[in-house]
Amino acid sequence: WVIFPLYWALITSFKIPYDALRLSFIPFLQFQPTLANWQEELGLAGREIRWGMLNSFLIASGATLIACSLGTLAGYGLARFRYHPWRNKDMAIWFLSQRFLPPVATVIPFYLVMSSLNLLDTQIALILANATFTMPFAVLIMRDMFKELPEELEEAALVDGCSPLGAFWRVALPLALPALVAAAIIAFAFSWNEFLFAMVLTFKEATPMTVIIAGVEHARGIQFWYVATRLLMAIIPPALLALLGQRYIVRGLTFGAGKG
Repeated sequence: WVIFPLYWALITSFKIPYDALRLSFIPFLQFQPTLANWQEELGLAGREIRWGMLNSFLIASGATLIACSLGTLAGYGLARFRYHPWRNKDMAIWFLSQRFLPPVATVIPFYLVMSSLNLLDTQIALILANATFTMPFAVLIMRDMFKELPEELEEAALVDGCSPLGAFWRVALPLALPALVAAAIIAFAFSWNEFLFAMVLTFKEATPMTVIIAGVEHARGIQFWYVATRLLMAIIPPALLALLGQRYIVRGLTFGAGKG
């Protein structure tokens, strides 16, 4: 179930249109592979794809930076301080509710706000939108991570002359690095794959790769051979990022798993 879609995209990217529209799974036996699709996409459509990849990278990186920066501070606050009249648990549930909210319900408000700020068709608009919906991951992951860290470590730093901010920066944050990397990779992947806001808030200059993939349509229908080619190009950056940070993901997401 996981590998077959990738295999389908891989073999379809090497098929001519006739073979792509009929059932054929085994190269050289059921169809003759060709590099024509890759040559056309890297040649004729190369500029559009490079621009889309760059936009996707800038949008995902910016949203990840904002979500993890604010999410780390919010997670630390929820783990170390007690708030009134809102309880910590209520605030954590409120952050989590941002993921329950259907994004389609906020598309029109986002569009109106970005239009009034003259930010339509800019990377900033998508950075802000994606940061809003990925921040809950960072908040909850970092909160659980900071809860696992002994408070005595920070208290010792305070005794040695550190300020509360210095204890957070020099003691707590370095120990929370695995969770921070895990949250960053998750936020990056969600921002990279986002399509709804990208489709509504951009139309030319800031179009990311997800919209470019969906734009492969012809008068006779969807050109699946080009869809597969662009899809494989688009999954390379997040896949490499996940492979490089795999040990951090496992470490960061398993904190607090043994507690009730």
